[in-house]
Amino acid sequence: MARHKRVLILGGIGDSRKLTALASTIPGFQVINSLAGRTCQSIMTFKPTRVGGFGGVSGLKDYLREQKIDLLIDATHPFASQISCHAAIAASALNIPHLMLVRPGWKKLEGDHWLEVESNEVAATVLPELASRIFLSIGRQELASYTHLTDLWFLMRMIELPQPYTSVPPGKILTERGPFYLGEERSLLQKYEIGTVVSKNSGGDATYPKIVAARELSIPVVMIQRPSLPEGEQVSDIESAVSWLRNYSD
Repeated sequence: MARHKRVLILGGIGDSRKLTALASTIPGFQVINSLAGRTCQSIMTFKPTRVGGFGGVSGLKDYLREQKIDLLIDATHPFASQISCHAAIAASALNIPHLMLVRPGWKKLEGDHWLEVESNEVAATVLPELASRIFLSIGRQELASYTHLTDLWFLMRMIELPQPYTSVPPGKILTERGPFYLGEERSLLQKYEIGTVVSKNSGGDATYPKIVAARELSIPVVMIQRPSLPEGEQVSDIESAVSWLRNYSD
């Protein structure tokens, strides 16, 4: 009896859970889902699931060898550029077929007032000229970029509270997980008298309503652009990723 092909899916976006579930139904495949574990509330509905980092390119290569991985799919968050680069390098070195599932970014529409910047550091430099009350919707990992802006007030939304003793900007923290809805997002911006929204261009539907609400209320958005991705085969939806996998089925 032929050995099942082993597939490692590097998760991070909601689509990765759906992809993992669908991939596990394809005959001849054994699927391992890997999560970075940045939050304690990481949703693990699939077994086997691996949580944590690999230890750089060398650690990932060791894992791929030890687990006899045949196929690698990178479905990490669009801003998780380090693991995406490591995955591309490791897969190439070991001659493992490698696919990136990259959900499309949001596109600026009529009525949007976007200021597109390349990083949180650049975003912080422009905020004093835009508003005094900011909706900071970037998660908890990069709050330090804004802590020096003590004359501004920040509404900060994240899945979990920052680690103890982490410096945060002045303001209020909300701990919530999407999806979020337009009426709620509109009310949030109005309740806290938000003058500017700061967001990563993460794409997807779960957090897009804040962008629509800002458009309707004519609130400017400082939109942080995605980092560059490594070269390699890419698809933009789950169905295409499943089709890619099926091409390797026996």
